[in-house]
Amino acid sequence: MQRISIQPRIDWQERVESAGMTYHTIDDEPYWDESACYRFTRSEVDTLDLASAELQSLCLQAVEEVFRQNLFARLKIPESFIPAIKYSWEMDEPSIYGRFDLVWNGNGAPKLLEYNADTPTSLLEASVVQWFWLQDTYPAADQFNSIHEKLISFWQCWPYVQRDPIHFACASESLEDLGNLEYLRDTAIQGGFATHQLFMEEIGWDSNRLKFVDLEGDPIGTLFKLYPWEWLVQEQFGPFLAQSRMRIMEPAWKMILSNKGILPILWQLFPGHENLLEASFEDCPLSGDHVRKPLFSREGGNVIIRSNGREVFTDGTYGKEGYIYQRYAPLPCFDGNYPVIGSWMIDGEPAGIGIREDRTEITTNGSRFIPHYFVEG
Repeated sequence: MQRISIQPRIDWQERVESAGMTYHTIDDEPYWDESACYRFTRSEVDTLDLASAELQSLCLQAVEEVFRQNLFARLKIPESFIPAIKYSWEMDEPSIYGRFDLVWNGNGAPKLLEYNADTPTSLLEASVVQWFWLQDTYPAADQFNSIHEKLISFWQCWPYVQRDPIHFACASESLEDLGNLEYLRDTAIQGGFATHQLFMEEIGWDSNRLKFVDLEGDPIGTLFKLYPWEWLVQEQFGPFLAQSRMRIMEPAWKMILSNKGILPILWQLFPGHENLLEASFEDCPLSGDHVRKPLFSREGGNVIIRSNGREVFTDGTYGKEGYIYQRYAPLPCFDGNYPVIGSWMIDGEPAGIGIREDRTEITTNGSRFIPHYFVEG
């Protein structure tokens, strides 16, 4: 694993925009950053692939443990919503995607920092944007990236016979969310579905038909929402979610895995596992170097790193539900840049990686996306 400084393509803005990425610059600073790239060997890619598949298996076992031990209160999941989660799990409602965030420097075993299991973003850039970059810059090399093909295959193999139109929704204020949503909607269209796009604020509830409806008054049979479950259940229409029997993607059982509380549950189930970091709930905080994370948080909000007598932290609005503690694992540092490897799971299978890096050890909304490639070896 190496970081290499390179010259950006002269017309890189136009090229990434042509792939659908209009949010390539944030506050006049590049978010998509091709002034550098990461180089891997095939054996390193194989290590990431195997670690991701292993973590997926561990996480599914952890979901089972939450049901067996009734750990929903530990995760601050509303009791009223537990039946919907159980129904979702028992019906084996499919998961489209998720992203493991891993710490790794190319040596030893990659270790899980957290699982973005519900509303992961940076999908468009990890899929087609960095693939087109590869074709332009390193056409003889390869890339750990089958995201696009696996997404289309997911839709083509949709496990339900009925192929009603799918509504795709996100909050209206996020250009990045909309870009990721439109990309996913495009893969569904390529997979053979009719689709509609709307914003979360435009979803209505028809109390006579007991159905969620769009702006045309048409029932929403299947909703893909790029909107966190923990927010969704708090909305005014939250109590009607289970009543409507609307199919929601990601499914309700992913509420368990998107919760940082899954990290101590994983450690309790598999203590010492090479791909896990020691973690605990707030009532048993870790001593020594550790990281404190809210049960629910986005983009690194309200995270504190305590290491060697120093603190690195971010502000935010999260933490009222509580925190977990995780053993500190230093990110690799390349000339002052700290990368986190995002390993994508599509339909439960490893599908590729995207790398975010920052000048601090906490990855935030403004952290840059850096493309990668790999060579034989």
